Amino acid sequence: MDRVTAYTVDTSVRRYGDVVIGGSPLKLFRLTTAGGRIVDRIAAGEPVPRSTLVDRLQDAGAIHPTPTGGPFTAADVTIVVPTIGRSSAFPPGAIVVDDGAEPAVPEATVRLDRNRGAASARNAGLALVETPLVAFVDDDVELAEGWLDPLVAHFADDRVALVAPRVATALAAPDGASAGALAEYERRRSPLDLGTEPAPIVAGTRVGYVPGAAIVCRTDAVRQLGGFDPDLRFGEDVDLVWRLVRAGWRCRYEPAAVVHHAPRPSWPAWVRQRVGYGSSAAPLARRHPGMVAPLRMSAWSIAAWLLVAARRPVSGAVLALGSAAALVPKLTDVPPRVAFGLAANGNLRAGAQLAEAVRRAWWPVLALAALRSRTARRILVASAIAARHPLHLADDVAYSIGVWSGVLGERTVAPLAPEVIRFP
Repeated sequence: MDRVTAYTVDTSVRRYGDVVIGGSPLKLFRLTTAGGRIVDRIAAGEPVPRSTLVDRLQDAGAIHPTPTGGPFTAADVTIVVPTIGRSSAFPPGAIVVDDGAEPAVPEATVRLDRNRGAASARNAGLALVETPLVAFVDDDVELAEGWLDPLVAHFADDRVALVAPRVATALAAPDGASAGALAEYERRRSPLDLGTEPAPIVAGTRVGYVPGAAIVCRTDAVRQLGGFDPDLRFGEDVDLVWRLVRAGWRCRYEPAAVVHHAPRPSWPAWVRQRVGYGSSAAPLARRHPGMVAPLRMSAWSIAAWLLVAARRPVSGAVLALGSAAALVPKLTDVPPRVAFGLAANGNLRAGAQLAEAVRRAWWPVLALAALRSRTARRILVASAIAARHPLHLADDVAYSIGVWSGVLGERTVAPLAPEVIRFP
């Protein structure tokens, strides 16, 4: 691995002399003179060889590789499409797995005896793959010409096991008709669309998962882990990514490649989808303890906002400002205003994160408490207002219904338990 690679600098990165702050979550790097020169070259767009510093910056999400060329091309990829009969147009040469569709799919390479779910269907296709790379693509995904090229280039790094494109929302419903308000909302807030910024895929970071609607994987790496977990009807894609990362592989999100996913054709189908997503939280929490917390936050931030909810905004503000000031002497090589601003902005953003956790996990408990507690009522109302759009609120509530159904089914409260961290 003596190849040199160009990198782009993440938009979160700020440099102050020999100190670099950036990535997700934010990390601080103190540079040697030689390290400073490497960072200068990266910022200038020059390719640099692999080094410990480059690896650490990349794994932190502070820089992102922009590889060109490499040992693989699109010809080294076999596409596997699990289908329940929603499409009659499949990519040329694809392995099509009929997951118990009625009527049967005539183009299918293999047919399962009954509907077993996407995980089992993908595994059935994986068993037939003979190429070093495999792409799993859902049957309601539209592929653009050349979509594989930016993805396969990442496999020049022999530690990369999975690369995912951006999954944007298609302009029309599967029947070709406009989906109206639903499609418009999906274009703005689809859980499948993870944005325009590249990132490593790691739980607890800005991109903690990717949907299995379209992913490209190193065939041997997926086989070594036994493929997708067939016991998971939802979340099997998240589970695979987290198992790959735990096994020491890198997984990357590359939005330079864009595919399109059809919006749900009706409101009931949309609600069922969101409930299904939420229902995966409890099974994932059992398989990956500590990785499905609805909230990861400093105790200082939580306490400050609880004071605000209890109608003590001055006390909350004092606590938030005081905790921000406490960071300044700990970052002696960063300008004091920068250190203070990092913590203060974190405390401000914590309010939106708490409101989302209420909508997606805790509102049933707060609704019961609201029968007697004004504070609980204020928290519920503030959380609903923070959604800023009725469909966003409905989205989160539908997801929470799935979360609670999983909690009851799996008999675990792990998806409801916040991860409280101490102040840095």
